[in-house]
Amino acid sequence: MGDPTLVGEGDAAPDFSGPRDGGETLSAAELSGGTVVLYFYPKDDTSGCTREAIEFTEHLEAFKAAGAMIVGVSKDSVKKHDKFRDKHGLGVALVSDEAGDICERYGVWVEKSMYGKKYMGVERSTFLIRDGVIRKAWRKVSVPGHVAEVLEAAQALQG
Repeated sequence: MGDPTLVGEGDAAPDFSGPRDGGETLSAAELSGGTVVLYFYPKDDTSGCTREAIEFTEHLEAFKAAGAMIVGVSKDSVKKHDKFRDKHGLGVALVSDEAGDICERYGVWVEKSMYGKKYMGVERSTFLIRDGVIRKAWRKVSVPGHVAEVLEAAQALQG
């Protein structure tokens, strides 16, 4: 079932650190001890990515009530993240991974195909992390219904 080198449920969450919207740096160490929804998406301001970020923002209070912080990661620059955040009123942290290091660690930088052309890109994926361990992993995510599913899993971890 899949690539055995990919991180998955029960594995230690790979460490990461990166610049985030607003210019600060966000690291896994800062998030340890809590629950983190770490989601990877292909590109700021595209339809699916925008819908996903808006849905996570709309459910931010419910995630906070479940003790979870939401962090979105893409290869877009901090400047693009700031524009994306401001344009859509996003409340989730957006980390820039321009070098692709975080994407590589989580195994989401993959070969994709569109119109018969192969290219490398970010596979939409979400990881629910608690106490430094991946509790649930979703790969090849389809946006509709995904945020509700992640919220349910985060709430179940709390209980």
